[in-house]
Amino acid sequence: MGRCKENGWKTGVNFVGVDLNTASKELLTFVSGLNATVANNVVAYRNEKGAFRDRQELLKVPKLGAKAFEQAAGFLRIRDGKNPLENTAVHPESYKIVQAIAQDLQIPLSEFAGDRLKKIDFRRYVTDSIGEPTLRDIVSELEKPGRDPRAEFRYATFDAGIQAISDLKVGMELEGMITNVANFGAFVDIGVHQDGLVHVSQLADRFVSDPKQIVKVGQVVKVRVLEVDEKLKRISLSMRSGNAAPPAKPPAKAKPQPKDASIANLQSKFGRKPRR
Repeated sequence: MGRCKENGWKTGVNFVGVDLNTASKELLTFVSGLNATVANNVVAYRNEKGAFRDRQELLKVPKLGAKAFEQAAGFLRIRDGKNPLENTAVHPESYKIVQAIAQDLQIPLSEFAGDRLKKIDFRRYVTDSIGEPTLRDIVSELEKPGRDPRAEFRYATFDAGIQAISDLKVGMELEGMITNVANFGAFVDIGVHQDGLVHVSQLADRFVSDPKQIVKVGQVVKVRVLEVDEKLKRISLSMRSGNAAPPAKPPAKAKPQPKDASIANLQSKFGRKPRR
């Protein structure tokens, strides 16, 4: 019962988000990327410095590094912040793109909704780190800010016999739920109080440049255990088929060779040695 309740809290937090300026340290521990120590430091910082005005300020919290910030920022909300996006699920790393879209549409961020959004040419805003599916998710979030999406998702069915990291064995196939997506891969809750990582190279049988084009938070997935390190509490997972060859990176396009226009090349071409 306790395990189900804990998973329910974690699922709710990672779907709906929590108010950074009012959440208790106990609730903050359910946010992806925050452990008990960091959650306690967030509350201590808030009590000493006052309310957070933007999520970037989290990087000033002791022991909350860049990796934890990348995982947690999208699930933390700030009402009446400096930027309207602070109260949405849009990650700070995507702010510039959203601001560019709003500027092109000639609308303020606070009014980022309506039929105008349907006319967006997402291809114009695709980058190496943010693909078109992610952009569509961002716009969908901004069309209905603060909505509770839990009813739209199904929950993962955890194996009753898998309660802790010590129960995991290499080769096990489990069902889990994506809790966070980063440039290097996706984190998956498999019901052992420690999320596993599906590295970008293990997300599919083909080469993947942007994990956000393959998976999203809340998605239920089938994974296979690749490696378990109980001491470091690391779980490596795979979503590739068992007998698939490692995905290869597409060959880079050959750069056009410059024309032999230099004096040295011309002299070489006609068998003449350059004068000294």
